[in-house]
Amino acid sequence: MRLASRGAILFVVPSVYDLKPRFQALLRPAIHRLARLGVTANHVTWTALVLSVAAGAAIAWRPRAGALLLALPAVLFLRMALNAIDGMMARELDMKSPLGAVLNEIGDVASDAALYLPLARVPGFRADLVVAIVVLAVITEMTGVLGLALGGERRYDGPMGKSDRAFVIGALALALGLGARPEPWLTPVLVTVLALLLVTLFNRARRAARGAAS
Repeated sequence: MRLASRGAILFVVPSVYDLKPRFQALLRPAIHRLARLGVTANHVTWTALVLSVAAGAAIAWRPRAGALLLALPAVLFLRMALNAIDGMMARELDMKSPLGAVLNEIGDVASDAALYLPLARVPGFRADLVVAIVVLAVITEMTGVLGLALGGERRYDGPMGKSDRAFVIGALALALGLGARPEPWLTPVLVTVLALLLVTLFNRARRAARGAAS
């Protein structure tokens, strides 16, 4: 679906990110328990990054291990939960800091790269498409940050934001881990992810520019 506004065409597609408020409501009790234990938002950010690097390294080491692919959706879900928790702790428990903001943004793109690049070694995944997805994902997230740099807000527009990528990659890993043959469907799915990343980049760039102009 397309939405025309102030001379700019914006593509509006449902995103997993739209479910974030409900997800945060489920996690909210946990942030207070963690804070009472002395855990900070930055601790959670580092935990998500270390988890991602460890899981990615395991897949790179044993790319044919179906058990690791089956575990990837759970790792991605836990990473999403940790990402939500660190943001909530920063906002709601007065733990915001410049260092935390930097760690959050760099941690997100580093975690994406650590988790997704090893899939280039997994049979069925085209290495060039996996690398292209990771590179375009990094550019897309940095474009989202431009909203802040231009005096507006951080852009999280879809249709292929961080949560959407995690959902798609997790589903692919689950299918392959259960024994599904990658031909002939896997490559078209990866190409579709690339195309949706381009739409996401377009949406974030347009809306960041609009925020600066308003």
